[in-house]
Amino acid sequence: MENYDVIVVGAGISGLLSALTLSKHGNKVLVLEKSNFIGGNCNSYDVDGFQVDTGAHAITHLQVGPLRRLMDNYFDYMPVFEDYGNYYVRTEKNFMKVPSNIKEFVTFDVLPRKDRIVITQAITKALTLSTFGVDLSKQSVYEFMPDNLSVDTYHFMDTICHFLSGKDMKQTSAQRILAGSSFVRDSVPEEQLETIINSNEKIEKLPRSLLPPNLHASLQTRINKVSNPFTSLGRLATNRVAYSQAYPRKGLKGLLNALLFSLPKTVEIKTECEVKRIITEQGTVTGVEADEIYSACKVIHTGFVSDLPSMIEELPNSYVEALKGVVHSKSLTIWTGLTTVMKEFNYIGSEIWFKDSPYWAMPISNYDASLAPKGKQLVGFSFILKEGISEDMQIKKAYETICHAVDGIEDHIEMKHIQITVPEKAAVTIDGYFADVRTPIKGLYVAGTDTDRRSMGITRAAYSVIELLKKMDKDRCLHK
Repeated sequence: MENYDVIVVGAGISGLLSALTLSKHGNKVLVLEKSNFIGGNCNSYDVDGFQVDTGAHAITHLQVGPLRRLMDNYFDYMPVFEDYGNYYVRTEKNFMKVPSNIKEFVTFDVLPRKDRIVITQAITKALTLSTFGVDLSKQSVYEFMPDNLSVDTYHFMDTICHFLSGKDMKQTSAQRILAGSSFVRDSVPEEQLETIINSNEKIEKLPRSLLPPNLHASLQTRINKVSNPFTSLGRLATNRVAYSQAYPRKGLKGLLNALLFSLPKTVEIKTECEVKRIITEQGTVTGVEADEIYSACKVIHTGFVSDLPSMIEELPNSYVEALKGVVHSKSLTIWTGLTTVMKEFNYIGSEIWFKDSPYWAMPISNYDASLAPKGKQLVGFSFILKEGISEDMQIKKAYETICHAVDGIEDHIEMKHIQITVPEKAAVTIDGYFADVRTPIKGLYVAGTDTDRRSMGITRAAYSVIELLKKMDKDRCLHK
């Protein structure tokens, strides 16, 4: 039986980032993945000549956020990112940019003028409270909404909430809306990783000459802007929703490959190898049972944290009960391969349709034409699946919505591909539970989007990995 320093359960983006960073701290790492592919939701694959991602994605907080910090310090190969572009709203009569600031919101003709005025007042109030330290993570968006708004306005706000949290505005926090709209900008100061990295001479940082110069120029100035409250309030006039957002060239596969090529030889990955049990002795982890027994004094679980009670007998009852509070949501993505580049999708960015059956859509081949056959176009439409309604019925309704929203699109669809996924392991709701990176079992840690509520998707996974590094460093078990 071969011994490892660390066993990582799950080869999604959280597991692979954990394996990369821990291996760069001198650990011999084994990654066990139950499916026959790696990358989880951070992946792309071919469908009839079109390269689809696993769900539609926008990578957020790329200027000074967690993924940028991990890439700068641990990647040997850097992915290339394209500027995200703008968010748009499509209706039967309009196609307009989603407002990023108060000035744009006042002229946002998609909603009634009276509603726009009172909503701008609500945004100003929420941002002011947040700027001066009031925690809005437990106050719902619905609580900030004025009375007597039009049906369209409620639908619009519900749609924004659904795509930021997976739930409606009664379950979505005001803080989530502020962060998702870039009024509040999270960052990871460089100093947050310096202590960890400088204490381990085995990590060789990338030469700064290999990186775009703007990443390091006036860094402290940009960080100060994030933390200065009056600058934050100034965003009421200058904010951009797509601030520091991007899409990876070559699709999510481009980001995944950069990570995989950066893995040292001390990382071993086994697919189709499901972990059935995490082995403990007297409250301390000793390994895992999969196709055989694997031994390690540190185990990082990056699957659903709510699965832990079925894998470990020694978990305290209080911890098991807490994990029942994790809230999940499902999404449906319909990828459409079009015979031509349609004028309706002649933009860089994404769009939302907020009436009846809301969607978030991205023409991703506009970022990189190689994602579709020459002269053709690839567009992904994502929907939130509702509980208690047949998935087949919702897929049928979603397709009808696409055809209604984009006139004539059905005449150009030559490829249709359906994906049903859990976009994040825990939905960011008012009362939803998020596990701490540390577990009650010594040597057992968890990482992933059910351990950190900041941002979304890949960025949120990167936040969780940085928290993992911090906690393991404090526990004196990070470096080998």
